[in-house]
Amino acid sequence: MIWFCYLLRCADGTLYCGMTNDLDKRVQTHNAGKAAKYTRVRLPVILVYTEECESRSVALKRELQIKALSRQAKLNLIAAWESQRGI
Repeated sequence: MIWFCYLLRCADGTLYCGMTNDLDKRVQTHNAGKAAKYTRVRLPVILVYTEECESRSVALKRELQIKALSRQAKLNLIAAWESQRGI
């Protein structure tokens, strides 16, 4: 099973990092206000970064690594991801 580590941009401009094995469903759950407490009051959220991981364990470790990054480093990660996708 493929897992994803992801970043969301909240309506207030903050970033939220999480992991899931069903990316579309998880983003919908966030936007429905039924996911993380942090995002419930910062709706809507927009998916701005994803990274595939081979297992739940790898996704969790990557989530912790990304959470430890500075805001600027997260923005750089998003910019590089968007550049690769032609966004």
